[in-house]
Amino acid sequence: MKYIEQGTRKFRLANLALFAGGFNTFAILWGMQPLLPDIARQFHLSPTMSSLSLSSTTVTLSVSMLIAGSLSEVFGRKSVMSFSLIASSALCILTAFAPTYHLLIVCRVLQGLVLAGLPAVAMAYLGEEILPSSLGLAMGLYISGNSIGGMAGRIICGTLTDFFNWHVALASIGVISLLASILFWAVLPPSSHFTARKFEIGKLAGSLVRQLAEPGLIYLFLIGFLLMGSFVSLYNYIGFQLIAPPYSLSQTVVGFIFIVYLVGTFSSAWMGMLADRHGRRKILQLSLLIVLLGASITLVPSLWLKIFGIAVFTFGFFAGHSIASGWVGRLSSHDKAQASGLYLFFYYIGSSIGGTVGGVFYSRLGWNGVVLMIAALTVLAIVFSVRLAVIAKRKWLVSTRNASN
Repeated sequence: MKYIEQGTRKFRLANLALFAGGFNTFAILWGMQPLLPDIARQFHLSPTMSSLSLSSTTVTLSVSMLIAGSLSEVFGRKSVMSFSLIASSALCILTAFAPTYHLLIVCRVLQGLVLAGLPAVAMAYLGEEILPSSLGLAMGLYISGNSIGGMAGRIICGTLTDFFNWHVALASIGVISLLASILFWAVLPPSSHFTARKFEIGKLAGSLVRQLAEPGLIYLFLIGFLLMGSFVSLYNYIGFQLIAPPYSLSQTVVGFIFIVYLVGTFSSAWMGMLADRHGRRKILQLSLLIVLLGASITLVPSLWLKIFGIAVFTFGFFAGHSIASGWVGRLSSHDKAQASGLYLFFYYIGSSIGGTVGGVFYSRLGWNGVVLMIAALTVLAIVFSVRLAVIAKRKWLVSTRNASN
């Protein structure tokens, strides 16, 4: 069977479908973020408790990431991704009408379980179906759908909450996502190079354990954990500060501040290119220092400097995440898909734990406490990156010696 090639109708349809799918997944996942102050107000919650509406989703997402790829080996790539998108859209609409916070959390937990279907499977689909020379463009368009979805979800929810309420905002995201899901199902070309396999839980578990024992990989997993914990903490609680005096911004304005998210689309590609040229270790550590600098700038009272600090922080985060996630495949010596799944597991667990712990720091120490926590996590990530570089260099020397022999 022929691979899908750039310039063909199938290529355009595949990219349209995966762009729509990425938009759906990340609009649903992150659209909740600007709503946290309103949810806290309606249900009389602390910032920490309201953040559970996001953390509960990312913790179940992280677990389901480990098995969604294996399920797609049994039921097919398109089937698993389509089910994921339609089910998560329906749950998003149900979440909007949750009468109690407990029911809202139940809906968000279920969303996390089904949301993993697209991010865990899309890259496998692209790798199997797209001609290698066209893969870079296809992957870039898919990732841009992810980032635009995350940004649009925040902006749409923030704006509609201002004009109506958070219930209307969330229901609207659900309806838009449902339409995107139907588009995805209708236009994505079926798999031509996929062969169904049996689901072997023992084999999967054994592979995951071996990945954890692989020298150096655990440090990449922990860096992903620390990066995402920092990222979610900043974005979860900056809204609480900006809608309060002396800034007193509306939800619409706070939502539009998330446009700085777009700098991540640029930094992930540009810093990744620099990493290829100057070495991953140097550019990863530079990215982590940029994260630390951006978080520190947000301590300045000036609103414009705060926004600038968020942009700098976001630039560093996406650069660091791009380099770390790409490094996983290089360090892993077997079952690279499982290694990537484990990285995403730690990544989203970091979101859950970091987002919740950040709320404790915010409740007790205000914004200074959140920045203090982010600084501690980032410094720890820098320490791990130094250790990682030593191990990576040792592995390279061993492989070079073996090749020469």
